[in-house]
Amino acid sequence: MSRFRLQPTPAQERALLEYCAHVRFVWNLAVEQHAHWRPGRKSVPGLTEQCRQLTEARAVNPWLAAGSVIVQQQALKDFSQAMANFFGRTHRRPTWRRRGRAEGFRIVAVKPGDLRRVSRKVGEVRVPKVGWVRFRWSRAVADGVKSYRVTRDRVGRWHVAFALVPDAIAGPGTGAVVGVDRGVVVSAALSTGELLNASMLRGPEKARLLRLQRRLARAQRGSNRRGKVKTAIARLKARETDRRKDWVEKTSTRLAREFDVVAVENLKISNMTRSAKGTRETPGRGVRQKAGLNRGILANGWGRLVTRLEQKAPGRVVKVDPRFTSQRCSACGVVDREARESQAAFRCRSCGFACNADVNAALNIRLAAGHAVTARGGPPSGEPANREPQRDPLAG
Repeated sequence: MSRFRLQPTPAQERALLEYCAHVRFVWNLAVEQHAHWRPGRKSVPGLTEQCRQLTEARAVNPWLAAGSVIVQQQALKDFSQAMANFFGRTHRRPTWRRRGRAEGFRIVAVKPGDLRRVSRKVGEVRVPKVGWVRFRWSRAVADGVKSYRVTRDRVGRWHVAFALVPDAIAGPGTGAVVGVDRGVVVSAALSTGELLNASMLRGPEKARLLRLQRRLARAQRGSNRRGKVKTAIARLKARETDRRKDWVEKTSTRLAREFDVVAVENLKISNMTRSAKGTRETPGRGVRQKAGLNRGILANGWGRLVTRLEQKAPGRVVKVDPRFTSQRCSACGVVDREARESQAAFRCRSCGFACNADVNAALNIRLAAGHAVTARGGPPSGEPANREPQRDPLAG
């Protein structure tokens, strides 16, 4: 979805905050109804019954009646869809919403006249009972918008996202295949030999973040000073997140345009970033080192890069088996654990081939994807059709 920065006036911001409070109130009541259910009790009310109860609540509650019924009913519909996703085992169970976290609401049945352009860089969107709210027109807004979502992050910035899936990016049509190896030191290494790094906080910014975290540890809970420190930390975190998302968007767009097939490792990132603390009976080892590795994986946007690639280049992303990609020589196919001399150096003891370790892994990923594409419907560009995969001597 295309997201734009909202620029509400102080009065409009107060109204938007009230809408967020209404949505949070309605959502939490729905969560409470489902949490109250036990085997043998009356079934939980469905969406129709909840909408009827909402009408009764608005009749006796002036604070709730002052808001938009469209926003509040849509919150119930979103909760109903969240429960359906939970029972379908595609998402987690919906939980309580807290003030200041995941604030936002959704508007549906948007008409063409509810969106207009004021100037070259300024647009306006109509919010029920709030009026026209300005936003920064940073990119073209696609036609046919039917709904949008207004959100507020922890820093206090407002955004509007128009729910319209953009068209997929067309490949060059040359059959070019690229392997992408994701890492912690190097965010993404391409089989072409290029090393890409995600934009993160700079040295002074990291030092400031550390100072703020130490100041937060000394601040008293509930104090104004603690709130100011938390806001300053949130600003730095938001800056880092924005840079990472920007890098992911630009990198994924470039790969989708320059290559017809993009090969990545089929990694279980959620399993890889689990804590190593263990249990009280069986505590884990190397907990601090594992926590640092988890932060490095998440900071480099491994999952988001592949997700955006699959959205921008559907059907052109190949996931290969990650086993032995960093230990196999891309020239002769021999697997040797001792061939990786350091984090960045790879030297095969069988054929003498030497290159960057991450690039070598990307070449192996590309080769595995080439065999997969060949098996599905013809050789990719630059791959001979009769080439057989190398046997791993140490694979057993």
